[in-house]
Amino acid sequence: MSNLIEIRWHGRGGQGAKTASLLLADAAFNTGKFIQGFPEYGPERMGAPITAYNRISDERITIHSNIYEPDYVVVVDDTLLESVDVTAGLKESGAIVINTEKTPDEVRPLLKGYQGKVCTIDARTISIDTLGKYFPNTPMLAAIVKVSGIMDEEDFLEDMVTSFKHKFAKKPEVIDGNMEALRRSLNEVKGL
Repeated sequence: MSNLIEIRWHGRGGQGAKTASLLLADAAFNTGKFIQGFPEYGPERMGAPITAYNRISDERITIHSNIYEPDYVVVVDDTLLESVDVTAGLKESGAIVINTEKTPDEVRPLLKGYQGKVCTIDARTISIDTLGKYFPNTPMLAAIVKVSGIMDEEDFLEDMVTSFKHKFAKKPEVIDGNMEALRRSLNEVKGL
């Protein structure tokens, strides 16, 4: 299947990795792509490791399984680097995007010899600065769009305004902060 991009998300329950993967699927769909976005759970509880997936393609997607050899991996919680093999199957031609204050060179030794591109973003600081609380999924969503080039950044931002207006219809005061988090994140990814 040509132009198929596969993304695996690693996070903890309650951090929004599943929500971010579904928002990415919606945004890609709205640009005319074929998409899949789905989570995989272990014991469903706050703080437990979770995995979510995206497939994005220019053609109909006929694969219906988990993703074992992703093009990109998004790590929403860097404490998972110690307990989960986040680079398992990750293509060297792809990239890993990690939420951390550290530089790509500082986290590379934790990646079990992965030789591909390593990108980092401080989603905690961006989230607290723009939203007043720690919601890492919004910055990580923008970071994977930046690193993967899945869609035009302006199209992405335009789609997210519409999505946030719908999602936050009862609390529109949070839309501007979420949009600022996306904009900052597009500009603050390290390792590109």
